[in-house]
Amino acid sequence: MKTQAGIGRRAGALIAAAAAVGAVAALPGQARAAEVAPLPPYTFDGTAQRVEGAVSSSDAAPLQAGRTYRGTLAKNGKVYYRVDLDDRRNAYVSVVAVPKPGGKVEYGDGVRVSMQDGNGTECGYQQVSFSSASYPRPLAAYARRIVDADSSTCQRAGAFFVLVERESKPVSSADDWELEIRHLSEPPLRKAGPTTLPETWPSGTPAPPTGGPTPRQGGSGVHDATSLAQGEWRTDIRPGQTLFYRVPVDWGQQLYATAELGSSAAGDAYVGNALVLSLENPALGHVDENTGSYDGKPATVDLGPQRPVAHENRTAYDEATSGMRFAGWYYLSATLSPAVAREYGDDPVPLTLRVNLMGAQKPGPGYDGDPGPFTVTAGDRDAAANGASGASAADRGDSMRIVAAAGIGSGTLLLLGLGAWTLLARRQAA
Repeated sequence: MKTQAGIGRRAGALIAAAAAVGAVAALPGQARAAEVAPLPPYTFDGTAQRVEGAVSSSDAAPLQAGRTYRGTLAKNGKVYYRVDLDDRRNAYVSVVAVPKPGGKVEYGDGVRVSMQDGNGTECGYQQVSFSSASYPRPLAAYARRIVDADSSTCQRAGAFFVLVERESKPVSSADDWELEIRHLSEPPLRKAGPTTLPETWPSGTPAPPTGGPTPRQGGSGVHDATSLAQGEWRTDIRPGQTLFYRVPVDWGQQLYATAELGSSAAGDAYVGNALVLSLENPALGHVDENTGSYDGKPATVDLGPQRPVAHENRTAYDEATSGMRFAGWYYLSATLSPAVAREYGDDPVPLTLRVNLMGAQKPGPGYDGDPGPFTVTAGDRDAAANGASGASAADRGDSMRIVAAAGIGSGTLLLLGLGAWTLLARRQAA
């Protein structure tokens, strides 16, 4: 028995040593695997319902206001969806088109989203394309129907159709693009407001925020975008990666944002259009975009300053002005070109975001109804200060609504119980 136990111990030691040698031998390979680990995929809204786009408007599936959906779009494809609108509320249908990572896109590839009435009259559209920064990243665009007493088209209640079209060059990847679709409605105003843009507005570049950088990692999609307040925010970004943030911008406020790539000790090769910084409004309409090159030295891309948020901005033809049409969460996304990996390796590059919010908050335009996402609440400002993600903030909102409903129910039961007890006591006394 002793001999067997000794053999067992020696065999166990040999096995442990062999395992250790194997582990040591595997370390370099594991390190290489970690270096080329796949990028986090785009984070879709987990509550989104799958919906299939129709090739004909007659077969279009309906989209409900306040809901999120998922679909797909083939190369050079066209699909229809349906929305049933009244004659009072403005309607927005946005699409975030997500190309497959690692695919190929060309200059001019993109997506067009339009809304049509039952006669095929186009109510509003937006087209967003890859510019000189032609590498895969999510693209956002929206279609809209605006109720306007001075207009004779698209004003009646009824069925409207959203057409989503994709344009791709022959050499571009043939993979389907995933779509994240949202339908939002905006209430009318209680009384008409100004319709003329001010001739002058503060357009100077503000001083950078003070206080130094604070770590804040971005999300992987619109749904889990990380909340930001005014300040300097530090993270890392990998080649080919897109990070999402959101900033609450109230009526009368201006947004100015910059993204700075930190220096690298890995080289000094020039990469054109290495960084893209994009801005979308609370309805996920595209507002503005800028790109910058990188050569291993600090490089900054800026957006703005944007116009102060105002209802009358929607009268402008310029998309950067028209997009600043309502208060709410504005979305910033930063994408680092995959070409950076060829020159500097796949290691993350330091990224610093600086956000300025200028101007005093003003009262809203006076909606005749719940503004929904087109407002900034105290909870939004808390989320921005704490860095909550859009997903966690939404979960907390749902939880609070459940708690409130439960509280109301418990309170009602308590009052009923007290009433019954009082009535019984009075009867016994009588």
